Amino acid sequence: MAITTEDIKKLREATGAGVLDCRTALQNSDNDFDKALDYLREKGLAAASKRADRVASEGVVELYSHGGGRVGVMVEINCETDFVGRSEEFRTFAHEVALQIAASAPRYVKDEDIPQSVLDHEQSIAEARAREEGKPEAIIPKIVEGYMKKFRDEVVLLRQAYIRDESVTIEQMLNQNIGSMGENIVIRRFARYELGEQSSAAGDAE
Repeated sequence: MAITTEDIKKLREATGAGVLDCRTALQNSDNDFDKALDYLREKGLAAASKRADRVASEGVVELYSHGGGRVGVMVEINCETDFVGRSEEFRTFAHEVALQIAASAPRYVKDEDIPQSVLDHEQSIAEARAREEGKPEAIIPKIVEGYMKKFRDEVVLLRQAYIRDESVTIEQMLNQNIGSMGENIVIRRFARYELGEQSSAAGDAE
């Protein structure tokens, strides 16, 4: 099937990648849109890893209020230059991250931020529940492993599914933006406040 201008335009709108990159992705995936999307995400991941050691000290502290002031979010997102930090693309990304935090209430930026004591506590709960349900001892480790993965997916911002597109995680969205903006971008820390509840905050993301 021939690759059309519309195919390329659709892929560009979905990924922010360049025309030539979109054409190459479609060629390498036999014009399959989903495969081409994966191809570009993988390229974005590769670009992100090359930029991860660059210093990111510019950026923005994004503020977001939801529900008439019932939920408030403050998130610091860094980039390498003030030029990118002031760009509409970067500000839009920061806003989307704040929106994600407001809606999904993560507790940590990345896996490494979870205290070992929290992991140990959750693991003991999972083991106790499995035994209480009468699960065979031999399969309890697998059950606990599945429970812990689900726990991390829920409480770690980078592991969460993006609220506007659940086929994409926040980490993948971050890497797509690193690829399209050409700079290292770091979700540094956040705080989320909700009326009547304790606030949750996350520390440095590096």
